[in-house]
Amino acid sequence: MKKDIHPNYRDVVFYDTSSEFKFMTKSTIETSETTEWTDGKTYPVYKIEVSSESHPFYTGKKMLLDTAGRVEKFNKRYAKK
Repeated sequence: MKKDIHPNYRDVVFYDTSSEFKFMTKSTIETSETTEWTDGKTYPVYKIEVSSESHPFYTGKKMLLDTAGRVEKFNKRYAKK
């Protein structure tokens, strides 16, 4: 295999900001933030808004996640004048 053409494949902690849930998996995603995992080691962390812990399909709960005000932005942009 050629050297220096493949991304860095490593353990990354994904942090669901809406439910405070963290899980670790392998990924090539680049991030500048780190966090300490339960084993005491430090890993890169990537923040996400929806995971299996907060998605209505998996939880069975209906919840509206509009963290960025996307609906309001859409309505304001395309409102009839």
